[in-house]
Amino acid sequence: MRTFSQLFLAEWIKLRKSSIWLLIFVSPLLSAVLESIESLGKVDPELKWLYIIGDMVSLHGIFFLPLLAGVFAAFVCRYEHESGGWKQLLALPVRRTTVYLVKFSVVLLLIMGTQLIFLAAMLSVGAAQGVSATIPWEVLLRSTFGGFIATLPLVALQLAISVGWTSFAAPLAINVILTIPNVLIINSADYGPYYPWAQPYLAMMPGMKNSYRALNVSFETLMWVIVGGFLLFFFSGLTYFNRKEI
Repeated sequence: MRTFSQLFLAEWIKLRKSSIWLLIFVSPLLSAVLESIESLGKVDPELKWLYIIGDMVSLHGIFFLPLLAGVFAAFVCRYEHESGGWKQLLALPVRRTTVYLVKFSVVLLLIMGTQLIFLAAMLSVGAAQGVSATIPWEVLLRSTFGGFIATLPLVALQLAISVGWTSFAAPLAINVILTIPNVLIINSADYGPYYPWAQPYLAMMPGMKNSYRALNVSFETLMWVIVGGFLLFFFSGLTYFNRKEI
């Protein structure tokens, strides 16, 4: 029986031979460039870091991070949907659960890479803007890793869709369509915290007194909602994959 590490290495080789991993640089670099040309001259020096983080998260968290989660999830299933790849893979001595976990882990690795580069981009913009205030490491790290955790339900949902849909473009189209309403939903206290595409932004956006600029939702409450959504989508997708006829 093939182990997790062997399957993960096989996925990593496929990933390395493609150019999809280059997408982890797109959002951080674009956000950094746009923020670097913003003028912070009239902003209170003690608030400059919050402005930088908030501005960069607005582009990254609302649009790019949810879109990337869908792109990466669709990509890790692309080869198996071509030319009977699922049958060839599952004909090997492998457990379906292990295959699913490996693909999920690869997507999370790409998302984590994106978030770490985004953290470096925020620090670089602060240095380029000459911000003299102390770096708010707690806010930066909470934003970076909170955004990563907040993508878990979305990655689980998108992976389930990508596994079930043989088309590479269809899951991406669905993801784009459901990402666009973020502009409105992030401002809704009733729907925002429960909408998987809005959760990355809400988890990353810095606020005052442990609340968020868009919603008065505590970080802890948001995390509980995210964990619940992740468990629901992940185990539903895993159950579907284990029972799916290939």
